[in-house]
Amino acid sequence: MAKDAIVDDKLAAKFATEKDSPYTRWVAAEGLDIIAAHYVPDLRTVELKPWERRGGRGVFINHEATRTSNDCYVCEIPAGGKLAPQRQLFEEMILVLDGHGSTRVWNDAGGEVSFEWGPGSLFAIPLNANHQHFNGAGNAPARFVSSTNLPPTLNLYDDVDFVFGTKYDFPNRFNGEPDYFSPQGEQKGLLLDTNFVADAVNLPLIEAKERGAGGGHIRFAMAKGSMNSHISQFPTATYKKGHRHGPGAHVIILSGEGYSLMWPEGEEPRRYDWGPGSLIVPPNMWFHQHFNTSSAPSRYLAFKHEVVSMRNAQGVPKAWISRRIGGDQIDYADEAPVVRDTFREALARQGLTPAMDAAYEAELADLPPAPGGARLG
Repeated sequence: MAKDAIVDDKLAAKFATEKDSPYTRWVAAEGLDIIAAHYVPDLRTVELKPWERRGGRGVFINHEATRTSNDCYVCEIPAGGKLAPQRQLFEEMILVLDGHGSTRVWNDAGGEVSFEWGPGSLFAIPLNANHQHFNGAGNAPARFVSSTNLPPTLNLYDDVDFVFGTKYDFPNRFNGEPDYFSPQGEQKGLLLDTNFVADAVNLPLIEAKERGAGGGHIRFAMAKGSMNSHISQFPTATYKKGHRHGPGAHVIILSGEGYSLMWPEGEEPRRYDWGPGSLIVPPNMWFHQHFNTSSAPSRYLAFKHEVVSMRNAQGVPKAWISRRIGGDQIDYADEAPVVRDTFREALARQGLTPAMDAAYEAELADLPPAPGGARLG
């Protein structure tokens, strides 16, 4: 059975200073905490601290396994207020959790664009573009969650002034195009090439049977960045196939209720219940699986760093490929009995029964043979 490789305090003390980094020191200097967790019940109510430099309130959420790839933070803009302008030599993707407002983006060459957002809006900040967020309501704060690749950038340069104060435009990323943040884009297979989604909760999706349970899926390339994200949805009383990948995925529940199982190979699954606003951060190469126990479809958004997406020679993420042929996705036929037993019991408490028979049957048509007849779950 796999273990967490916890050693004695004497050995741990020899490496204690290496847990510190320019990134963690910067967060502390900002006066904010890092929640080192892989589960937050509700981002909309998580406790924030004053963020003096930005003029709002915030907290960072960053499991140890993701700290060198990307991070996540929640920020609140005061009622009728605004955050301080900022530019940054790292990428950022933002999901609005609550409130309405606007964002102004401009470069040193004089290009400038402003756009409005509301709950469920999804957008990216172009690399090193000046930007400022405004709360459009005078009676309530606005709150958003963001994922960035600040950790490797700051750890590489170890110079805060350089990362946040370099005057340089990247015109291939942003050149003041008037329609830069228009709610439009080009669909390329599963990929939507856009910089703004007005309502991620209700965005039409594309069929993606490979992930199981007849769900929908869409992927995003935003602001020509190296980070990526996707939305997945699955019907009531169904669940996605278990899979694993590298560190840095921040899974935010947009709608529905259910739970996720997460486990390192060889250990028993651990359960995390969720609803709108919950955050799940799968640790590096832990299997994880999402289950819908509500009477409506469940939908989530995953912010990711590209290191998450280990791919085969054809460019297909291994998390989409059966373990039977060398991928990192567990076929329904190979999952442990506890998966179906737990799901059946969870649905029964809601007066529901599993709607998985069609998904199990559909899988059999293309199921590769198991090596040696072994279960791979």
